[in-house]
Amino acid sequence: MGMLEGRVAIVTGASKGIGRVMSLRFAREGARVVCAARSADLVKETAAQVSAAGGKAIAVVGDAAVEEDVRRLVAESLKAFGKIDVLVNNAGDGGVTKPVQDYSMEDWRYTIDSCLTSSYLCTRFVVPEMIKAGGGAIVNISSGAGRRGLPYRIGYCSAKAGQVGMTYGMALELAPHGIRVNCVAPGAVDGDRIDRVIAGQASVKGISVEAQRKAMIERMPLKRFVTAEDTASRARPSPSMRASPRAERARLAGGAFDQRAGAPLRHDGLDIQRAQARGRPFGASRVHLCDLGVEGLQPPPDLRFIT
Repeated sequence: MGMLEGRVAIVTGASKGIGRVMSLRFAREGARVVCAARSADLVKETAAQVSAAGGKAIAVVGDAAVEEDVRRLVAESLKAFGKIDVLVNNAGDGGVTKPVQDYSMEDWRYTIDSCLTSSYLCTRFVVPEMIKAGGGAIVNISSGAGRRGLPYRIGYCSAKAGQVGMTYGMALELAPHGIRVNCVAPGAVDGDRIDRVIAGQASVKGISVEAQRKAMIERMPLKRFVTAEDTASRARPSPSMRASPRAERARLAGGAFDQRAGAPLRHDGLDIQRAQARGRPFGASRVHLCDLGVEGLQPPPDLRFIT
């Protein structure tokens, strides 16, 4: 029996990359998966791959930043599988690479809506179903750009930082309902998106694409980019996902994991006792910066963000 046997998971941005890998991994662990994305052919392909591998999945085509599309996503999920246990807010386009003085309002709104409004809408409409079920787990896929910044990417950095703030607030708000809210913040993830970012950065800086790629890789202790598989392994919920008395022992109901290829474990943020001293529930959010170390560092048991 897989770790997610009997669970139902919605994965947005499931057309490729992290979302596709996560859909396949969740299904292997026994979850029934709702694959959601704007690209019809690609998201249907993801669902077909899950089915071909012996899993159960449906594809829902729509824009996670459009309210009516998200209402329909939730309705189709319930129609197919009867409940929602897990939401992965992975949808989001990286937007353009431009100096701030050239970054238009259209560029700004598109990127904020794609990356941040989508997470808000999906959380808004999934939470009532999780409350009915007595709990659940929400994972926001942010970015290291929202923690450390990246030049010429003001919209993307702002949106991804917003997801981290959303994680804090929702972890505190939803813990009394048995819902955990956490965030994974990958560094540069290998794939076509980072290829576009590298090309954009090279163009703005007036250097070659090869030189920009080398400069980014050199910042990684393991001298490689994060993979979609790395992120999927970090984001997988474990069997009992509800915020419970066990969370008090673990001292963690929410937080953000910052994931790069090779850096030491560190953390900061609110812990449970501090939150209780302020009259808040035990489900306090805590930021955990947990990067892939030289030997494939994994968080120790007391830092597991969904237990």
